[in-house]
Amino acid sequence: MAESGWSEWPAPAKLNLFLRITGQRADGYHNLQTVFQLLQWGDTVRLKVRADGLVNNSASQQYGVAPEQDITLKAARALQVFSHCSLGVDIQIEKQIPLGGGFGGGSSDAATVLVALNHLWQLALTTEQLAEIGLTLGADVPVFVRGQNAWAEGVGEILTPIQLPEAWFLLIDSALHVPTHELFQSVQLTREQKLVKIAGYVSGSLLENAFEPVVRQLQPRINRVFESMASIGKVALTGTGGGCFMRFASQEAAFSAESQLPDGYRSWVVKSAPESPLLQALLQAQRESIT
Repeated sequence: MAESGWSEWPAPAKLNLFLRITGQRADGYHNLQTVFQLLQWGDTVRLKVRADGLVNNSASQQYGVAPEQDITLKAARALQVFSHCSLGVDIQIEKQIPLGGGFGGGSSDAATVLVALNHLWQLALTTEQLAEIGLTLGADVPVFVRGQNAWAEGVGEILTPIQLPEAWFLLIDSALHVPTHELFQSVQLTREQKLVKIAGYVSGSLLENAFEPVVRQLQPRINRVFESMASIGKVALTGTGGGCFMRFASQEAAFSAESQLPDGYRSWVVKSAPESPLLQALLQAQRESIT
């Protein structure tokens, strides 16, 4: 626990090791296949329980997010409604995950709020119930609630836990936010890709991202990363954002690649996580509440 009633909780980033669009649904959404790789790196969510029922995040606008669009506030209020809880919370987010990069920052922050407040408010909701609430906030929120690397289908909500090998990743932030609706409108986007089977997937393999050719054409700054780093290893796009990554077997190899990045890009070398650091933090908090 932190000082003065505050507690701190990790909100890890994620990568999409591949992303395929396998068809369009009747409701207009697209079916997809992807693998979520969780990372031992991300944001920190700080929470302080309030007795008056108010939900507040004073730092929302610091990160360019209007309060009415703040997914952490939406998460806390959705949890209040679902559980009929009269308690409130003050929220602070220490951001490391770049906004709009496809690394899952907002979804992970929201999931951490749900999981941590379920403990702090003593609601005793199940993981399934928290994932159900999370899905109303965004398709990626449930994977962070469950806290397991996962094979995902549907719109990303049908999750199957998967074991992934340990790896080091070089994350590259283009500082660009790519509007998802533009990508889906592109005639270049392949919407009927062949299904991949879990049994045929080589754990950790970086297959294609359906949005890569569209993003590279629309954003020369992102295309530059692919072209300049191609001789070093495979560059991959994560999600539909402007973030890229490369996978390596060692930290040293990742740092070596980072040193060869073109100027003007933020980057991080981070390690894969066998499960979410949030689950570990929750177990520790539960032990402390018993003793």
